[in-house]
Amino acid sequence: MKENLKIATAQFENKSGDKYYNLDIIKQLAAKAAQQGAQVIAFHECSITGYTFARNLSKEQMLDLAEILPQGPSIAILKDIAKEYNIAILTGLFEKDEQGNLFKAQICVDKTGLIAKHRKLHPFINPHLLAGDSYTVFELFGWKCGILICYDNNVIENVRATALLGADIIFMPHVTMCTPSPRPGAGFVDASLWLDKELNGQTIRNEFDGLKGREWLMKWLPARAYDNAIYAVFSNPIGMDDDQLKNGCSMVIDPYGDVIAECRSLENEFVIAELSADKLYQAGGYRYIKARRPELYKEIIGQDHHSEQKVAWL
Repeated sequence: MKENLKIATAQFENKSGDKYYNLDIIKQLAAKAAQQGAQVIAFHECSITGYTFARNLSKEQMLDLAEILPQGPSIAILKDIAKEYNIAILTGLFEKDEQGNLFKAQICVDKTGLIAKHRKLHPFINPHLLAGDSYTVFELFGWKCGILICYDNNVIENVRATALLGADIIFMPHVTMCTPSPRPGAGFVDASLWLDKELNGQTIRNEFDGLKGREWLMKWLPARAYDNAIYAVFSNPIGMDDDQLKNGCSMVIDPYGDVIAECRSLENEFVIAELSADKLYQAGGYRYIKARRPELYKEIIGQDHHSEQKVAWL
């Protein structure tokens, strides 16, 4: 039986393009989480580089921002943080390879260095980003872990495939919510509210928790954990990401689909959840996976399909 695992998930307001500022915030939060017993801390998509501003960058600007992994400077800094505080860190940045190809990466670094890297399967923020072509499953403290970045989680086959590859935990870094969409109630949150978040706190919270934000998230995210009998570790920024106001609410959801820890302030923050292995096997999703009959649908799911990805707010 796996030993219980304490995972922190964080929200913070990143600065666009300022890797060293963002890495300093990551260090501060990792240090505090480790002091409170966390063995792992997870941060949002592109938490090192910033995210939304990249929609306006040229390929040359993207190449200047991106890093070759694992040689890039961010890995060395994260390794030092992980070693100093004895904590594993999941965070994200733009990646480039020796041929000048660009990817959107989420990485896991511990005191030994880079132990996992996932390239986003469904990138869209910048036209020069290439899609990843594989799932990511790795071991952390005796637990099998997967990573799926933001839009990857909206395609339900990706979550099921990662679970079938053995993942007990899926880290789900996002920069999401509070953007226009065809769905009812969607839209931006007025960024001017953030100029005095103390005065406007209740208005901001109502917007963040409503259909623009958390109410939409809770329509689907708990189902990913429930259906696949996994722990979902969701991370999302708080505050301004370029010109968009984001609502945080980083959370951990257990295999029953219940939120067991969630960030609820308007500040840089983390929460810690203790994961126990018994839920993996007691949850209904474990039984449903066992009851599958893939002979009925393997040819349906595997048939040729042209992927179309449209993001309304772009």
